[in-house]
Amino acid sequence: MHGTLHPRRLFMSTQQYRNNFLREVEANVEEGEWVKMCMQCGVCSGSCPLGPHWEHPPQEIFMMIRAGKRDEVLGSSSMWMCTSCYNCIARCPRELPITHIMHGLAHYAKRLGLMPKNQPTQKFSQLFWDNLVKKGRVNELKLGLSLYFMNGFSEGVKTAMKMQKIGLGMYKTKRMSPFEMFGGHGCKDSKGLQAILKKASEIEEAKVAKFQG
Repeated sequence: MHGTLHPRRLFMSTQQYRNNFLREVEANVEEGEWVKMCMQCGVCSGSCPLGPHWEHPPQEIFMMIRAGKRDEVLGSSSMWMCTSCYNCIARCPRELPITHIMHGLAHYAKRLGLMPKNQPTQKFSQLFWDNLVKKGRVNELKLGLSLYFMNGFSEGVKTAMKMQKIGLGMYKTKRMSPFEMFGGHGCKDSKGLQAILKKASEIEEAKVAKFQG
C-alpha cells in the first residue's frame, strides 16, 4: 500500500523509538513508565500554582522525553520547581503520578550530574536530606539555621531577624529547643536506617550502571 508502513517496518520503527530516552526514563525514574500515558491535555500545567514560572510544564517535559530530548530535559530547571502540592495528580484525567515523576527526574538528573547549577530548590532539598539522614528525624533548629545561612552570613542574619517571631513561637510551643543544637532526638535504630539508605544507594547506582553499560 503506497504511503503506508509495512507492519514489520512499523514494529521496528516503534522499537527504535522506545529504545532511546523514553526507555531510560522508564528504567531509572520513579513512576517513569507512566510518561507514555500523557495525552497532552495541559490540565497539570493549569493546576500548578507555579505554572507560569516553569521553563517547561509537565506535559511538555513528557513530550520532550518521548521525542528523545535527553539533554534538554535533564538539564532543565523545570523538575526543581515542583512543590509537591499534588494538584496535578488530583486533576489529571488519566491519574498520572506527575509529582512523583517530576521528583524522580530531578533525582535522576542529580545522580548523573546534569542538573542546573545554583538551583535554590536543590539547595533546600539537599540541606533537608542531609539533616534528616543523620538521625532519622529532622532537627528543626539546625535545619532552620542552615537554610537561613545557605546564601552567606549576612543574608542569614537578615533572615534570622525577620523570622525571630516565628522562632520564639516555635520555642514557646516546644516545637524547637536549644537541646537540638547538641544532637536532638533521633529514631530508635539510626544504624539500621543508615544500612537501608546505603543499600538503596547501591541498588540505584547498579541500575544506572547497567543501563548505561
